[in-house]
Amino acid sequence: MRAEIISVGTEILLGEITDTNSQYLAARLPAIGIDLYHQSTVGDNLARLSEAIERGLARSDVLIITGGLGPTDDDLTREAIADVLGETMFVDSEAENRLRAFFTARGVSFPERNVKQTMLIPSATAIPNPRGTAPGWWVEPAEMQRMWEHEAEPKLARLAGAGVLVSRILKTIGVGESHIDEMIAPLLNSTNPTIGVYAKPDGVHIRLAAKADSQEAAWVLIAPVEEEARRILGTIMWGADNDTLEGVVGDMLDARGLTLATMESCTSGLLASTITDVTGAAQYYKGGFVAYSPQMKMGLGVSADIIEQHGVISPEVAGAMAAAARRDLDSDYGIGITGIAGNDEVEGKPPGTMHIAVAGEFGADNISYTFYQGRQATKRRAVTTALFLLRRTLLARAG
Repeated sequence: MRAEIISVGTEILLGEITDTNSQYLAARLPAIGIDLYHQSTVGDNLARLSEAIERGLARSDVLIITGGLGPTDDDLTREAIADVLGETMFVDSEAENRLRAFFTARGVSFPERNVKQTMLIPSATAIPNPRGTAPGWWVEPAEMQRMWEHEAEPKLARLAGAGVLVSRILKTIGVGESHIDEMIAPLLNSTNPTIGVYAKPDGVHIRLAAKADSQEAAWVLIAPVEEEARRILGTIMWGADNDTLEGVVGDMLDARGLTLATMESCTSGLLASTITDVTGAAQYYKGGFVAYSPQMKMGLGVSADIIEQHGVISPEVAGAMAAAARRDLDSDYGIGITGIAGNDEVEGKPPGTMHIAVAGEFGADNISYTFYQGRQATKRRAVTTALFLLRRTLLARAG
């Protein structure tokens, strides 16, 4: 059986992210007797994606398409498949009910744009996705003619003299992809620059891309759209382009002459490692502790009464850890993280349960959530959330 992988996303084409999904899939196909003959990457463009699917169906037995299944206007994989197969999409009411329940269970309002993620075509069945909101599609058309005659003519002539493409990435955190898409809806009709919205491990990114005869002319096109996007996003935007969240938060601490200490359990020092990835972190980072067991936490100043009353996996213990780190290392702020990064229940709480706190002279500010994505991704999400919480705290106390 011959397979082909199509990766969807302009951010892959522009080199902004590495296509690890295709690498993962390609490594696993031979073990189940499937030969991979072709791989391709297509941007968020309906015509080009439909063309890639037509070409793939003409030469391969199986097409595996990754990406483009989100809720925003530039997520076009479903539309392209429906276009190629000549089928009409409809809302799967059961899937819609499950998705609405997913948001309700987390105390988050349901963005109506997410209904798009529950759509199917008659020849498709949904592939469950327990770790997110975007189910996949398994499609087996009843009939499929060879489609070479439908392949679009080469577009090389059209590309000649097309000019240069430049892009700006605006990075946000604390608001979901669908809500960001709604916030910047007035800008989405722009055709040059184009605008894409992407969920990332460090928040939601907005890509502005403009094409012109020169880089200078392209940046002129981007400037007013970027200015308006920044105005709309306000403080939920934390950086741009190559900025990292740990770097931005570190700059905020350094600029104010503030210091930070940490105490982690389930993240095993990943927060301390991430903070110190930034050059000059020694100016504001006093150090940290990794305290797995209740005994270690008590030895570092966490009250035994708090642990006994609330359990190790609790917001109260996270707050006590943050306060102890702050006190013991004589810092302005402390961060505490306790939770379950593995796939086993602890104290009757499910995997992915996290409690994160920032302590300062004001007391403690907490974030708690349950969202399991596998051990490494769960730890990384906790670190990102901790940095987000510290940034939120610093913004609230600015001036």
